[in-house]
Amino acid sequence: MSEHLSIETTPTKNLDNGHYDAEEPKAPIEPQSAPPALKNYANSDPKLRRSFIERQHESVDALINCVVQNLGFSEGKPVAAFTIYRCLLHWKSFESEKTNVFDRLIQMIGSAIENEESNDHLAYWISNVSTLLVLLQKSLNASGTVQRRKPPPPTSFFGRMAQGFRSSANLAFDGLDVVRQVEAKYPALLFKQQLTAYVEKMYGIIRDNVKKDITSLLSLCIQAPRTARASMLRGSNRSFGNSTQSSHWQSIIESLNNLLKTLQENYVPEVLIQKIFSQIFSFINVQLFNSLLLRRECCSFSNGEYVKSGLAELELWCAQAKPEYAGSSWEELKHIRQAVGFLVIFQKYRISYDEIVNDLCPVLSVQQLYRICTQYWDDKYNTQSVSSSVLSSMRILMTEDSNSAASSAFLLDDNSSIPFSVDDISSSLQDKNFSDVKHPEELLENPAFQFLQD
Repeated sequence: MSEHLSIETTPTKNLDNGHYDAEEPKAPIEPQSAPPALKNYANSDPKLRRSFIERQHESVDALINCVVQNLGFSEGKPVAAFTIYRCLLHWKSFESEKTNVFDRLIQMIGSAIENEESNDHLAYWISNVSTLLVLLQKSLNASGTVQRRKPPPPTSFFGRMAQGFRSSANLAFDGLDVVRQVEAKYPALLFKQQLTAYVEKMYGIIRDNVKKDITSLLSLCIQAPRTARASMLRGSNRSFGNSTQSSHWQSIIESLNNLLKTLQENYVPEVLIQKIFSQIFSFINVQLFNSLLLRRECCSFSNGEYVKSGLAELELWCAQAKPEYAGSSWEELKHIRQAVGFLVIFQKYRISYDEIVNDLCPVLSVQQLYRICTQYWDDKYNTQSVSSSVLSSMRILMTEDSNSAASSAFLLDDNSSIPFSVDDISSSLQDKNFSDVKHPEELLENPAFQFLQD
């Protein structure tokens, strides 16, 4: 990359397939797809050569102006992504040292998502960009060498003919169908890296949008409202689920439903949907658990029942969303689930330390358990917390671990990393067949894009 950056050249107008040359070529570039007669004219007549270059510019302009629109989906596949891929293949852009087409596509994608906060708009583009990224992943690898799959030996004359045709067309008929294997140059590999960065950026924006929406709601979900707590103290727990006090939890469920619908309608790869919801549920776990540790009024028996009923709503949502979308979301709530489970247990003073650590709260640290046990108060049955011997055992262990810097930290940290790779997305789209994708009519009516009808 440093070699490319260190070369100081002035771009010229000698283009092939819409790309800039770094320096003036000594001989005119011959269009690869032009007939011999056109090649001769292009070599001999500068006006013809300029006309050809202008047509290449016009083709790139037409592609950009078309795909910048919302082209929707064909048979569940993003039209823009596959149209761009077909054009790049036809123009032999992957094998070229020129960067103009790639630069313009990246600028187009960047402009489309710049300052954009609509999850619907971002879901459309993350679906297209991730699909295009997978198509590139299937066509070339990091080193730019060709990935070839040996077909099974043909058993008939017609089979040998078909194999010869496929070899001459240089196509790989795998799960993605019609994906051509090419040996790419540096600009194509850089383009792939830029697409990866955009997928990660859009993923983070969508995830963080939902976090912002539910942050204020979570602060209301960790502590039961006074009216709800009063009904619990009277023993009317059954009425809680239908009361207006559950509206905060229902608002969170509604936010999750809206996001899931948006991602499904835009055919976002399932692995990205799973990761988004897993990180959102991890965020819910962190917010609720930390609030529980920091606010003594939350460590009561009735409040434990209130939070537990809300967590039941999230468990139901995961079941309805199904594993292909919810992923490991329910498991991300393990800290708050175990803490709340401890709060609503009767006769805590009879529970041994081993039972707490091994059976009831195996995920929680000693520091976290000690804080919950010492802050607990029973506002419903007036029962005691754990026995003094259990607390003594916890204090001894915390003293022994006092030399560890991590041992004193009892709050959880939110994870804002990018938890997927290009290979994960590629595996999620393994069975996608693009042979039935319908290209936009706007380009099919353009004579320069007749190859899209092949």
